[in-house]
Amino acid sequence: MKTWRILGRILAGMGFLLCAGAARAEIAVSANDGKQLLSGDAGVIPDSVTVLDIGPGNVKVVGSLAVPAAMIGPPRAVAVAADGKLAIVTACQSLVDGALAPADTVSVLDLSAPAHPRLLQSLHAGPGASGVSISPNGRLALVANAEDNSISIFSIAGKRLRNEGKVALGDKTGPTDVLFTRDGKSAIAVEHGAVSRLAFLSVEGSHVALTGKAIAAGRLPYGAVVTRDNRYVINTNVGGAMPLPGEAKSRSRTSTVVMTDIASGAAVASVDVGPVSEHVTLSADGKYALVVVANGAATVRSDPKYDRVLGLLEIYAVGDGTLTEVARADTCHWSQGATFSRDGKTILLQCATEREIEVFHFDGAALTRDKGATMVFAARPGSIATASSR
Repeated sequence: MKTWRILGRILAGMGFLLCAGAARAEIAVSANDGKQLLSGDAGVIPDSVTVLDIGPGNVKVVGSLAVPAAMIGPPRAVAVAADGKLAIVTACQSLVDGALAPADTVSVLDLSAPAHPRLLQSLHAGPGASGVSISPNGRLALVANAEDNSISIFSIAGKRLRNEGKVALGDKTGPTDVLFTRDGKSAIAVEHGAVSRLAFLSVEGSHVALTGKAIAAGRLPYGAVVTRDNRYVINTNVGGAMPLPGEAKSRSRTSTVVMTDIASGAAVASVDVGPVSEHVTLSADGKYALVVVANGAATVRSDPKYDRVLGLLEIYAVGDGTLTEVARADTCHWSQGATFSRDGKTILLQCATEREIEVFHFDGAALTRDKGATMVFAARPGSIATASSR
C-alpha cells in the first residue's frame, strides 16, 4: 500500500508539471486576408484566422478558422485577452459584388482549445474597422473606425461583447488604431487622416469620451504602444517627422518612430526607420520595441527591384526617454505585423507577398532568421497579436 501511495504521489506530481507546462504555453493569432489579389493570383480565397503555438521549441500552427479579416491598415486588427482564451478580430474591408468595400465586422473567438478556435459572435463597429485593443482589466474593447472617424466601444462580460456606442472624433481624423494606457484610465486614438495626431480619451467603466488633449507626434501616425511604466507612447509615422519649432517643413519625409512623454505631450525621442513604418510593438518586459518597415520593397515578383530591395525588421532598446537601435535584419516583401514571444527570444513576422510568416531569433544583440521554421499560408497574413503584444 505504501508503494502505491508513493507511486500515486509521483504520478500526481508529474500531472502537475504537465499542467504547469500547458499553462505556460503561448499562442499567437494571425489574421489572414484572402481578398487582396496581385498579378498571377488564382483568385479570391476565404479570409481566415490561424492560431500558432510560439512557446519553447518549434513554432507551429495548431488551429485555424474561416473568419472575416483584412490586411489593409495597421497590423493591429487582432487583440488577444490576457489569459489567451479570447481574441477579437476586425475586418475593415469585404467583397461587395466582386469589389473591395469598407467593412465594419468584429469577430469574437473562443481560444480555450487553441486547436479548435470557435466563432462566438459577429458584431459591427464602424466602417473601416481597424485597430482593436482590450483594456487592462479585460472589461472593455475599443475599435478604431477609419471610414467614419470614430471609436467603437464594446463592454466585455465573460466571453461576450456588447456594443456600447461610439465616440465621434471629428472630420478627417481617419483613426487607424486605438490603445489603452497601462492603468486603463485613458485611451489614445491614432488619427491618420488630414488631422495627424494622437487624441486622448477618458475611460470610466464603459463610458469613453474625448478629453480635448492631443499630441502632434508626427505626420500620418499609424500605430502605437504605451511603455510598460505608462510614461511614454511610442508611435509610427508613415509621413515623417513634424517640423521643429520655427521650421516650416518637416525635418524628415521618411517614416519615423517617435517616443512622447504622455504627461507633458513633449516628444523626447525620434528615429528615422525607413520608408513606411508598418508596425510597432513591445517585448513582454518592455525593454525592446520591434518595428516593421516595408522599405519600398516590391509586392510582385515581376517588379525589377524584387530581388534587391527587402523589408526591414528593426529592434530598439527602450530607455527612459530614449530609443536606441540594437539589431536590424532584411526580411520579405509587403511585410505586415510582427510579435515577440513572451520571453523575447522568438519573433514572428508576416509577409504578405510570399504568404508566409518568417521566424527570427533574438539574443539581445542580433537577429537571426530561422529559415527552416517559415510557415506558408493560403491567404495573406496581415495582423498578428499575442496576449502581451500591447
